[in-house]
Amino acid sequence: MPRISRSPCRTRRLRRLATGAGAAATLFSAALATVPSAGAAAASVAYVALGDSYTSGPKIPTQDSAAGGCDRSNHNYPSDLANDTALDLTLTDVSCSGATTANILDTTEDVSPGPDNPPQLTAVTSGTQVVSLQVGGDDLGFTSIIENCVALTPWGPTKVGANCRNYYDPNGNNSLANAIVALAPTITNILALIHRAAPYAKVFVVGYPDILPQNGACWPSMPFETADAEYLNSIEQDLNSMLQTAASTNSATFVNTYTPSESHNACTPESTRWVEPIVPASPADPVHPNANGEAAMATELEQAGI
Repeated sequence: MPRISRSPCRTRRLRRLATGAGAAATLFSAALATVPSAGAAAASVAYVALGDSYTSGPKIPTQDSAAGGCDRSNHNYPSDLANDTALDLTLTDVSCSGATTANILDTTEDVSPGPDNPPQLTAVTSGTQVVSLQVGGDDLGFTSIIENCVALTPWGPTKVGANCRNYYDPNGNNSLANAIVALAPTITNILALIHRAAPYAKVFVVGYPDILPQNGACWPSMPFETADAEYLNSIEQDLNSMLQTAASTNSATFVNTYTPSESHNACTPESTRWVEPIVPASPADPVHPNANGEAAMATELEQAGI
């Protein structure tokens, strides 16, 4: 059989083709190695929840015994979000009943039973990808305001006089409104520190849900004199407005829970309301969200893009 001869040029072309094919095969194999297999699980999103009792969910079943006096429920809105498998969140919940901005920043919160709750910002790290913050009510003295404004009749008196508006707003000097203005720089500082600790995290500032009707109250379920109820409603709206401004000017998303809850305030029927009255009918602290309220706040956070 005659020997087939190959020209040098053709031989070199074949060698180049073979070399190129081999390189392509190597690159293709490397590319395949970087593509996750269908069964591979993506890393979940690290979520840190900061906040006060409106976040922690006191009395809502089931309470986390390890959280002690922080009154933290496994059906508060951070837990409801973490239980949504579609969101794939890994939750670190350090919210605590009674927390003020100082307890977010640098002050350990003494709770009974213990353990005491460390400054909440210590939970935010460079690996944190989502943060929610709900705070400010206890800086204004939420509990003492309720105690001072409870009226013996629909027309008063209260613990601090015929009504409590004159106590907090004597001669137009609105002490609670002034306190909200003074609190704004602290909220801004908290947001700056969150961004510094977790520069790539999405940050959400959660507003407070509606507690009272837009007009009046529902004595004795919510035992406030009518003018006082309207005053307290305006203060809550001022607080939410300040939180919204702080969020919008500090690279955070404000989550409006007030507007969706107007028809679910503490004066609405038991089957409807998201916030319980002075004497709760569902497991919750007085004048605090119940399980439905926490679930509703979770929904608002999800719609906001958490």
